[in-house]
Amino acid sequence: MDPGKEQAGTAEPGGSAWSARPVGGTEYSWCRAVPGGTGTTLLALRLSPRAGAATAAEAAVRSLQTAHPILRAHLRAASTSSPTLAFPPSSAPQLALAPEPSALDFDSLLERELNRNPWAAAEPGPGPDGAPVLFAALYDLPAPAGGAALFVRIHTAACDRAASAALLRELLAHLGGAGAGDPEAAAVEAGLEDRIPKKDAWKPFWARGVDMVGYSINGLRTSTLPFVETGTARSTQMVRLAFGRDDTARLLDACKENGVKLCSAMAAATLLAARQSKKLDSGQQETYSTATLINCRQFLEPPLDDHNVGFFYSAITNTHKIHGEETLWELAKRCHDSYTSAKNSNKHLTDTADLNFLMCRAIENPQLTTASALRTALVSVFEEPVTYDLSYLQSKAGVDDYACIATVHGIGPSVGVFDSIRDGRLDCACMYPSPLHSRKQMQELFDTVKRILHQGSSAGGDKF
Repeated sequence: MDPGKEQAGTAEPGGSAWSARPVGGTEYSWCRAVPGGTGTTLLALRLSPRAGAATAAEAAVRSLQTAHPILRAHLRAASTSSPTLAFPPSSAPQLALAPEPSALDFDSLLERELNRNPWAAAEPGPGPDGAPVLFAALYDLPAPAGGAALFVRIHTAACDRAASAALLRELLAHLGGAGAGDPEAAAVEAGLEDRIPKKDAWKPFWARGVDMVGYSINGLRTSTLPFVETGTARSTQMVRLAFGRDDTARLLDACKENGVKLCSAMAAATLLAARQSKKLDSGQQETYSTATLINCRQFLEPPLDDHNVGFFYSAITNTHKIHGEETLWELAKRCHDSYTSAKNSNKHLTDTADLNFLMCRAIENPQLTTASALRTALVSVFEEPVTYDLSYLQSKAGVDDYACIATVHGIGPSVGVFDSIRDGRLDCACMYPSPLHSRKQMQELFDTVKRILHQGSSAGGDKF
């Protein structure tokens, strides 16, 4: 499809009925990150062949924008130090989706659409009033499978991982004829920082300075995966890590027995696999960094739920020394204890501004990172997986497959793990920057991760 035919989610601003607010600190960091390639959230749906699919898709996306005004917003002055989110009146013209024929299959289209970035500086300018936060595209898929593919791209400042999962459920409900959901406008009113209770966000000045130094030093002494090609144009690619229903149940049971969450087991297995990939001498130690992403909605004032679309996540970063003799559950317990200790100390709330500041400094000065690669951690994981029990909704909506993922090839980890449990089966989309890392390299890494998790969740199988 020609980029000029892509449908933006709002009308061009200009009327007096528009309202606006400054972006918050976390939203600002995404305004800085997205042009470089990190932070484009993609909802992708493969639609079964059926009459009226295009009309239903257009109506479904419109319904999302009606229920969540943040999805109709424009980002104004996004490349400056004072960007704003502008919101159109409800009477503004809505998007129109015309299906375009495609010679590519769904998986190929998904990876291509994932890397189309209308907010990048290299793209044709969207006009002086900024760009919409939402773009949608619809394709007719080639025979013999046929059907259609719906892609909804959202600027991550307006949509985090929990929100994208909620939007997917709403899309399926709309496509299945369930009608509109309840309207909400939390992100229109205020961003994350303005909703954190003051008692939870406060930190003494000297403590803030000590933490900033600590984060900076830890970042300089951590190891990474080997880079394949540096100094080249990048894109985000994906490998899948999938478990059957029985293997998923065993892994979740093993996590429970060992007192850790799935995210800690996934982080530990990735750290062990990364060290194994380097063929180091026995006992040779390396330090790796992990980022655990936490949904903060329940900690805000007033509390929000996942139906409140916006960006309400924070991160806790930890470093771990790995010598290669650890067992999976020993290391998973270390990962679990380190991030839960930080969380219990409210660092997911007090350190938000610090991490946003360091993220922006790294974007401005890539030479501060190893090989100017902008890698801030080996792996990022989400504290809680998304659980989808959508088979009935999916069947009713005529959706054969779906994905909720985001780009990581600007600033970010070597691999971002988007884990979900789909009807009892663990399915992880593992996103990485290419050609900084190669598909072969990442496939081998996650083959090892899968083996480690399989062995660790088997009786007595905790050594590798």
